[in-house]
Amino acid sequence: MSRESQELIAKRAAAELQPNSIVNLGIGIPTLVAKYVDSSSVFFHTENGMLGVKELTSDEDFDPSLVNAGKLPISEEIGASYFNSGESFAMIRGGHVNVAILGALQVDEQGLIANWAIPGKNIMGVGGAMDLLSGAGKVIVTTNHTAKNGDPKIVGKCTYPITSLRKVDVIITELAVFTIEGGRLVLKELMPGVSLDEVKDKTEATFEICESAMTLIGG
Repeated sequence: MSRESQELIAKRAAAELQPNSIVNLGIGIPTLVAKYVDSSSVFFHTENGMLGVKELTSDEDFDPSLVNAGKLPISEEIGASYFNSGESFAMIRGGHVNVAILGALQVDEQGLIANWAIPGKNIMGVGGAMDLLSGAGKVIVTTNHTAKNGDPKIVGKCTYPITSLRKVDVIITELAVFTIEGGRLVLKELMPGVSLDEVKDKTEATFEICESAMTLIGG
């Protein structure tokens, strides 16, 4: 996926965030979301033990001890706090994280997500996704619409091991925005320049189209 597509997804995901939210950003595309958010009203959390994460800018001094869960260098907002990993996961499990933004290997038409293992390949580590799916108030998936080999990532049923029985709330790709409503996958928006036929062609899952999207599509 091009950097432009990643930035498009991240910008759209940022629009889902409400002021005064505590937000956990997963590895990959989710880390770009912070660029499009007023950090004075949204507080970023990383499960390795920090609240008040700030993107590291080129004119700031790099501190090798300040990294997020993906081991990427970060900076700190004024008033940032630190805690151990156990306390961080207690925050997650206790329902104190409002939003989790995660990447995905697959998402199915009921909203179940697989994002930690590909059968037959090495597993680097489970990470915090299982806890975030169980404890976060809202779960947003940001992902490219298809895998590198062209296979759909939004599928009828996950063939990879699922991460949790908790269903995600929103799926954002470079082609479209979906929500899970009543156990059904619903197309809410098409990204600029994308046709409904392209989304249908690259989506294995069955989905409905909301009325507002139909109006924009011209159906």
